[in-house]
Formats: sequence, C-alpha cells, structure tokens
Amino acid sequence: RPQPKLSLSQRRGLSLNSAASPVASPQSASGSPLSLSSGTPSSASSTDSANPFRPGFFRLNSKPESLFSSYSQYIDVTSGSLSFAGKASLDAHGVNFSSGSSFKISLDELQLLEELGRGNYGTVTKVLHKPTGIAMAMKEIRLELDEAKFRQIIMELDVLHKCNSPYIVDFYGAFFVEGAVYICMEYMDGGSLDKLYGGGVDESVLAKITESVVCGLKVLKDDHNIIHRDVKPTNILASTKGTVKLCDFGVSGNLVASIARTNIGCQSYMAPERIKSANPQDAITYTVQSDIWSLGLTLLEIANGSYPYPPETYGNVFSQLSAIVDGEPPSLPDGRFSKDAVSFVKQCLNKNAVLRPTYAKLLNHPWLVKYRTIDVDLSEWVTTSLIKRKTYVNKQVKPALHTGGAI
Repeated sequence: RPQPKLSLSQRRGLSLNSAASPVASPQSASGSPLSLSSGTPSSASSTDSANPFRPGFFRLNSKPESLFSSYSQYIDVTSGSLSFAGKASLDAHGVNFSSGSSFKISLDELQLLEELGRGNYGTVTKVLHKPTGIAMAMKEIRLELDEAKFRQIIMELDVLHKCNSPYIVDFYGAFFVEGAVYICMEYMDGGSLDKLYGGGVDESVLAKITESVVCGLKVLKDDHNIIHRDVKPTNILASTKGTVKLCDFGVSGNLVASIARTNIGCQSYMAPERIKSANPQDAITYTVQSDIWSLGLTLLEIANGSYPYPPETYGNVFSQLSAIVDGEPPSLPDGRFSKDAVSFVKQCLNKNAVLRPTYAKLLNHPWLVKYRTIDVDLSEWVTTSLIKRKTYVNKQVKPALHTGGAI
C-alpha cells in the first residue's frame, strides 16, 4: 500500500507530536529527531502545553521555556515572588522595600468579611487582620503578563508606602499569591462619596470635602511627582470619624518619567484638552491642570447629587464628548451656593487649561479660607448619609462615558 504523503513539517525533519502521526518522524542528518519544544513532555494532557500558537512554543533544540521566561526580571518562579527592579520584592508573606521597610502580612492572617466593590482589575474586600483586630480593605489585582501592569503595581505600592498623609489612605502591606497581588489598605467605613451624597450636600460639607481632596492631590504632586489622573467621586473615601481621603493610584502617572499623554481614567470626568489630544502624537499633553478640571466636575456632582452635564447627552458617547469639548462648562447654582463657591468651581472648569489655578492657589481661595475657620461636623454627615442611603433610591441614569465608551 502506498504510504501517506508526508507533511511539510515532517519533510523538514520536524515533529509536533509523533504519537499522533501514523508515520514515524523522519530523522535529521545526525540521526536524532528535531522537535518543537514547549517546555512540557509530549505526553502532557494540557491543551495549553501542546498549543503551537502559544508564544515561545517554536524552539529548535532549545532549553524548555516557561511562559514567565520573558518576565524573569519580575517573577522568580522558584520562590514564587515578584521583584520590581530592586525597588521591592513581594511574596506570599508580605512586601519588602529597598529602603529597608518591611510590611509582613499574609492571607492566612486575614478573615474575609464582605465584598466592598469591583474595579477594573479585581475586587475590593473588607477583611479582618486577626493578629491585631484591625479592619482593612484588601484590593486584589489579578496579575497579567504585561509590563505596563507590573509598572502600575510597583508605582501604587511605592506611593502608598511613601505617603504618610491624612488625605491619602493608609497602607498596611501587600502580598502575592496564586497569580494575584493583594494590597491591604485602611478601611474607610463611609465608603466612596458617590454612595454618600444622595440628592446633594450643603456648602459647608462641600467645602470641607474640597479642602481634603485638594490637599491630597497637592501631596501627590509636590511630594511624589504623581498626577492622579482619575479624580472622581468613587475614588474619594470618607469615614464616620469625619476623614476624607484619596484612593486608587492604579492609573496614576509619574511626572518625572514624562508629562502623561495617555487618556486614562473615567472619560465622564475627562478634561476637554484630553479628549482633543486622544492621538499620542498631539502636542497637547496631560498636566495637573487636567486633574483640576476633573475636581471641578466631581464637586458639582457631589453638590447637586448628579453628574453635572445635561441628561439628554447621556445616551450617546459622542454627544457627551461634544458637550464637554464644545459646550459651556456647568456651574453651581447661585441660589444654593455662595458667590465664592461658584467662583471656585468656575476657576476649576476653565476651558483654557493654562488659566486653571494651581493647588496652592485653590487652597488660598477665599471660599476655602472662610470655611477653614468654621466648625463642620463631617462625622455626623457621613453617619447620617449612611442611614439615608438605606432608603434613598438614586434613579439617575448613568452617562454613557461612565461605562468607558470608546472615543
């Protein structure tokens, strides 16, 4: 009987899987078969290990390579730890920074209590640290083999580690287990402001929230060269102690590396110049002034209890973007708020980014100076808002850009 025709790979002396072929693999000139090595024996049942389209699969007479080989500067497969270019090492028992600081915390010390929310990369869970009895918020970041993701993780760890500010969430530690990084931070029992403002807040409460947020952004910029790049109500947390703090630096950018050109963050709060500079080659770049625009929209939303642009723009991504770029900026209503409050927000929402004030100028604005001397009980406001939240039903329709509509 005529023998079946050899495939191209077989004629060239290659064998994907000799057991699956009715014809024995041809021998090379030296008499030994050439094979395509995946780093796993051919008898392995895993479909992944036998997938010839997998990166790094095609290697002629080479040493077996794992999927993590390209990331050996980050991942030590033997010890199961992450190492970030000498800045920090992360394993199942905690994180060690090159400065000598060590934060030891592990999963077996934590008791999971409840899920607090879900983000872009994982979940945030309330946990109890059993040795100390401290409640913490544990953020899970599912690890992806992407260099940008590694840089994000180390940047966030670095900022949390170095930040010692009453306006930034406290950092308790981090660890790496089974393909995910877990960051343990201060638990803010009031939650994020989007869950607290209900139908809107009084001017005195708005002023106190504003001062804390501006101080937090100023600390990030002045002390750590960080632009937050995702200022919005969900990234501002409050506690029943009356504290207001910034969180989530997962999309922050380092000013030293470069003035950011990327359009990261929730597009509903994106400054006009960011929308117009969607092309990375554009001359317009991201500066701290773009965060000040996002701050202005955030304050309007907290004050009025809803996103500040007209509801008729919500359903369509392009109509919403057009309203931000071409329309008049929204403002605080004169009736409910003082002229100083209206002036403060108006300065933040200047369409010309160059004319927006710096954080230092905002802190010296008459509106904040005035309320600095007035006693406002934020603790009572948070507690009352939590009670009202159980009965208040927010029927506001979410804008299209809240869901990350593409530009």
